[in-house]
Amino acid sequence: MIFDKNTAKKTAELLLSIKAIKLQPNEPFTWASGWSSPIYCDNRITLSYVPIRNYIRENLVKIINEKHGKPDVIAGVATGAIAIGVLVAQELGVPFIYVRPEPKKHGRKNQIEGFLDNGQNIVVVEDLISTGKSSLNAVKALKETGANVKGMVAIFNYGFKIAEENFKEANVELTTLSDYKSLIDQALETNYITEKHLKTLNSWRKKPSKWKAK
Repeated sequence: MIFDKNTAKKTAELLLSIKAIKLQPNEPFTWASGWSSPIYCDNRITLSYVPIRNYIRENLVKIINEKHGKPDVIAGVATGAIAIGVLVAQELGVPFIYVRPEPKKHGRKNQIEGFLDNGQNIVVVEDLISTGKSSLNAVKALKETGANVKGMVAIFNYGFKIAEENFKEANVELTTLSDYKSLIDQALETNYITEKHLKTLNSWRKKPSKWKAK
């Protein structure tokens, strides 16, 4: 779920302007999963642009305050959401921790890095939601320590049905600054893409795991 339409539109505009999101219907990307995709999102690029970084931080904090109240701790999902998570925690004046995909193989073998007390209220910060699997894996690790996860906030959501189902099943409230529909609407409005590109982008969105460029 996006926070509001105006924020979603503005966020999409900013991400496109610095090429944090690239749309290439004619020259698809290959994701780590092996999926062929006309879109690629790398929100870490936002960290290099101070006004955009500030906009994202301020609006993620706004979501947290309005939807969940001030948490005891902010948790970032490694590695993409560590930096933005720290900025959000700093703005809120609360501690920060981050969650690895799995426990380390050496040392203290931590999956959660930082101090976390039993029963603390946590909001999880993520940069990007695709299927939601890795994000919810972090939530699971936090809950296993006895943490009370109030919800998750993220910069961008591809809006896949499988993600919606996964978050519903895990009973985790997700709110994002922008999403795929808002992005495509903004790209079309500003002539970043054509109607022909729109058709390709919509066909990918329906079956992303099986889509092939024509």
